[in-house]
Amino acid sequence: MSKLHIKKNDTVIVLAGEDKGKKGKVLKVLVDKQKAVVEGVNFVNKSSKPSAKNPQGGFEKVEAPIHISNLSLIDPKSGKPTRVSIKHEGKNVIRIAKKSGEEIK
Repeated sequence: MSKLHIKKNDTVIVLAGEDKGKKGKVLKVLVDKQKAVVEGVNFVNKSSKPSAKNPQGGFEKVEAPIHISNLSLIDPKSGKPTRVSIKHEGKNVIRIAKKSGEEIK
């Protein structure tokens, strides 16, 4: 399986789908499914049974995973979507934004 260009805590923009154009921070990356959960993007209604915490039960809005191919990293310098190149320095792997050439932390 290939490595992904997006990591947790990256700022990304949605390229396709209902939430196209929205920006958010990556909360979780599901490597095996090639999906990521982004803050404030791709909300779905999840039903919950009544419990001690929520005696009424009902629906709650939750962020669902979105496919990595529909996300693009935000360039730290310009704030626009960019592709990512990978540079190896010894055992360290450095991600570099293609637009500005700046290192992504």
